[in-house]
Amino acid sequence: MAVPVMLRSLRHHNYRLWALSDLVSITGTWMQVLGLNWLILSITHSATSVGFGLVLNALPAVLLGPWAGTLADRLPVRPLVLGAQVLQAILAVLLTFIALGDPQSTAPLYAISLASGLVAAVTGPALGRFGAEVVGPEDLSNALALGSLFNSAGRILGMSLAGALIPLVGVPGVFAGNAISFAAVIGAVLMMRGREMHPVPRAAEAERGVADGLRYVLRTPWLLVTFALAFVLGSLGRNYQVTMAAMSEGPLHAGAAGYGFLSVAFAIGTVIGGVYAAARTHLSLVLLLGVGLLCSVGQMISGVTPGLIAFAAVLVPVAAGAVIIDTTVSTRAQLDSPGHLRGRIIAAQGMVGAAAGAAGGPALGVLCDTLGPRMALLVAGAACTAAAVAATYALARTRSSRPGWLPDWAHRVLPAPAPAPVPAT
Repeated sequence: MAVPVMLRSLRHHNYRLWALSDLVSITGTWMQVLGLNWLILSITHSATSVGFGLVLNALPAVLLGPWAGTLADRLPVRPLVLGAQVLQAILAVLLTFIALGDPQSTAPLYAISLASGLVAAVTGPALGRFGAEVVGPEDLSNALALGSLFNSAGRILGMSLAGALIPLVGVPGVFAGNAISFAAVIGAVLMMRGREMHPVPRAAEAERGVADGLRYVLRTPWLLVTFALAFVLGSLGRNYQVTMAAMSEGPLHAGAAGYGFLSVAFAIGTVIGGVYAAARTHLSLVLLLGVGLLCSVGQMISGVTPGLIAFAAVLVPVAAGAVIIDTTVSTRAQLDSPGHLRGRIIAAQGMVGAAAGAAGGPALGVLCDTLGPRMALLVAGAACTAAAVAATYALARTRSSRPGWLPDWAHRVLPAPAPAPVPAT
């Protein structure tokens, strides 16, 4: 099948199934996210209650990541993937019946949110590992970049559908739609051709599981530096949901309509970043550090941008850079680490992302409340800039003192494989 370079992953029959099911699943997931947040808000009339539900959903990934990675490295991943989809579908069905009962308490909603986060945390590394087996190392980076596009498209589509469907079929109908969406992933996995898979080596029985994965991360300076940079950029430089809302309500005087406009601009930026990453046949360490620095400077510029349109214009390249950063970090973390540790490395990266999201939102909120939104963007952007410069210096020192500690990609540009898109759970 002849396809453009940007779409080269679509040459694979298995990946075409995976990509289509990914889009359907992400759309359903965002429908449920919007519906659940709306239901909690309608019961409590409190934004803090909505945030608490998000924390419950993210908490298991932070706490259980290492064990989930060990599980993915030792067990066959296809049964884990299928099991995850079945469990998430069951939870969505339960949520549908809870919503049909006109709940007056958020307790069952929080319980479902926590359970869904638990399933996602335990099986997330298996999904990532399975995604790597769908296309193989030569097209892995392209698959992740396309996955970013599908994620952005699914997010926009899911939120749009939820907004249109809630007045028509109510919140229970949105939850039911998400439950049905998991059938797409289950069907796609069952239809994949086993002979066209690219198995990743599994861990030996004698390995010490969590301890071996943690030891590898702690003894690999380039990975520590990369994860540290990803944490800072993901917490202080990525949580624009907070700063966009604060800027819209405050200095920009744009209100809810302005916040919606900025959200669309951010989504457009993520699409642009996904296209750029997918079109590249090589990703390098220089690109990661350079884009991280540019995004950080862009964040500071956004803090002094005067109007809504100008702020949105700065936001677009920042969002594009965020996708490029995520793609490159995931690529290097997976492909430059031993295959038998793949699940644990994916889990470690997931923990970094979850911790960044959990810590960054409240931190930026405090900065916005105490210093004002503009100063919060300036301070956070300066911290991200310092982190990018420090990471550049640290990796340069590591390379000069112990070249063997860095993989080959730190010394030359290599084809940039990365994890295939993971159906949202």
